[in-house]
Amino acid sequence: MLELKHELKLAKNRDEKARMNFVSGLRAHVLNDMATGMRAVWDADVEPAFRRARSRLPKDGPEVHKAIKPNEYFKFYSSLRVTAQDMVWQSVFPPLERNRPALKDKAAKLGRAGKARGSLTLDPALEVPRSVSAIDVHLMAGNYDGEYEDGDLAAGALYDNGLAVFSFGLMGQNLDDIGQSIAGFIKLKYPGLKPRRILDLGCTIGHNTGSWKDHFPEAEVTGIDVAAPCLRYAHARAEAQGRALHFRQMDAQALDFPDASFDVVFSSMFLHEVPRKGIEKVMAEAYRVLKPGGLMLHMELPPNSQLSPYDAFYLDWDGAYNNEPFYKPFRDCKPEELCRRAGFDPKKYVQFVIPSIGWYGEQVWREAATRPIGVDNDKTGRLTDGILWYCFGAFK
Repeated sequence: MLELKHELKLAKNRDEKARMNFVSGLRAHVLNDMATGMRAVWDADVEPAFRRARSRLPKDGPEVHKAIKPNEYFKFYSSLRVTAQDMVWQSVFPPLERNRPALKDKAAKLGRAGKARGSLTLDPALEVPRSVSAIDVHLMAGNYDGEYEDGDLAAGALYDNGLAVFSFGLMGQNLDDIGQSIAGFIKLKYPGLKPRRILDLGCTIGHNTGSWKDHFPEAEVTGIDVAAPCLRYAHARAEAQGRALHFRQMDAQALDFPDASFDVVFSSMFLHEVPRKGIEKVMAEAYRVLKPGGLMLHMELPPNSQLSPYDAFYLDWDGAYNNEPFYKPFRDCKPEELCRRAGFDPKKYVQFVIPSIGWYGEQVWREAATRPIGVDNDKTGRLTDGILWYCFGAFK
């Protein structure tokens, strides 16, 4: 597990560090070694049995899931993966509880009026959607909006430190590899795009929001989310890193911004946590607040329509076992259709597979802007060798 690179990171003793490193290593083992073993079991045993019984191959992810579900290796894989997921949060709780008073004190000092570079605007009247308040998504106790005292920001700290364990180093020390890879890619690919205002939807703790400020320093960058504890933490985190970011508590389905007020509207790993009808509202709102010529871009899991049945099943595992009920319904959508229904011209639709700058290095990442990696095939992003980020959107 990599240590976070900012002063809000939790102070941990040796036992706590060892526990986190163990959990991080366990997740890496499950998602790399055991996932490879499960694919081998599928190829050698389960798929041939399916083919003999049906005289055909599985047509989609649900058929793969149904066929492999009785398999003992799959059961062991799933049980260990769920256990490891729960252990991620359990490993963070002890240092978080011990550090909560100091964490609040640091955040208060960083966000003190007159000294802050950015801003934080909360809306006590905002009703947090049930899709957030009623579900502990990815088994995170209390979810993003759990609040237990005045000025609470523990949910943000839990998410930040939990993601560091969860991602076993793949996101980098600031957990912003997605943001850095994509924002930088867009700047390289579209040198004529000079955004003055950038909006990050569902920003959580702002770990990818800041990347847009890094690559477009002249732009005003705003992140919105419905979860006040995460936004308090996001603001303090940004201030600790010297970034002038603005955070507002707001529902992406009903943005409190004027028409045509942003040059870029972005999100990362957000849409799959929104109900199907809510996704259409988010897309429509993104279209409304985007200026003509502006870019909407969503980093997400690749859609099932661009994956083989087995790979669709593999990515949809979270929807069945990781407390993410909106995961598969989103991935069953066709991104180009979502954009069209929101009002975007189909001719202005874009999608990319962007190499992780942290995994591949700057040279390969830069080359992808001029020699795009293929999309719309059965290995679109994430499932090839290395780390690749899929994103889709459109120009207005």
